[in-house]
Amino acid sequence: MNTPPVWLFDLDNTLHNTSARIFPRINAAMTAYIAEHLQMSTDDANRLRLHYWKHYGATMLGLIRNHDTDPHHFLHQTHQFPDLRHLVVFEREIRGMLRRLRGRKIIVSNGPQAYVEAVVAQMKISSLFDRVCGVEQLRLLPKPELRGFRHLLHTLGVQASQCVLVEDSLENLRAAKALGMRTVWISRLRGKPPYVDVKLRSVLALRRIRFHPLP
Repeated sequence: MNTPPVWLFDLDNTLHNTSARIFPRINAAMTAYIAEHLQMSTDDANRLRLHYWKHYGATMLGLIRNHDTDPHHFLHQTHQFPDLRHLVVFEREIRGMLRRLRGRKIIVSNGPQAYVEAVVAQMKISSLFDRVCGVEQLRLLPKPELRGFRHLLHTLGVQASQCVLVEDSLENLRAAKALGMRTVWISRLRGKPPYVDVKLRSVLALRRIRFHPLP
C-alpha cells in the first residue's frame, strides 16, 4: 500500500510572514542581548549578530560556541511577545490547504518551543499538525545542522527519503537534500538551485503539487 510523505514545515516566513513584524523585534532583542551580555555597543552587537547568523546559520550557535552563552536564557529573553496576536501575519486559506494535505505534518522551527507553539496557536492550526518542534527538539542544533536533522528523523522514526521539507531557507533545503529528503522552496526570488525539487511563490500553492507516494 502506498503511503503519502511526511511533511516537515518550517514556520517563520514559510507558514506566516515573520519579516513583516516579528523578525525586526527578534533582531532588535538579540542585538540588545549581545550588547548587554558581551559589554559592547549596539552597532558592534548588531554586526556580531549578523556575522554569527551568516557563519553558523543561527546567532545562538555563535554565542554558544564563542561565548559560552546559555541557549535557554538567550532564547527566552529574545522571544518575548506579549502582543503576539497583533504581530502574526498569515493567509487564512492556509488552514484549508493543510487539512487537504495527505500525510503526517510536522513543524520544524529554529525558534524556541514556547514561541513556536504560541504562533501556531494564534494561527489556529495546532490541531492540523502531528507534532510541533522548536529548536530544543533538535537538541539545540538548529537547521541546517545535519546532526539536528538526524536527531529529528530518529525521534520521528522515519527515513529522510520519506520526508518533504517545505522551507524559505536555501541552506536548510540544501542540508535536507543532502540527507535524501525532497524539498520545496517557498520564495519569490528568481532561479531554482538543483537541490530544490519544487519552487512555489506561496505555501498555499502546495495543494497543487503532487509528490509520488512511497511504495
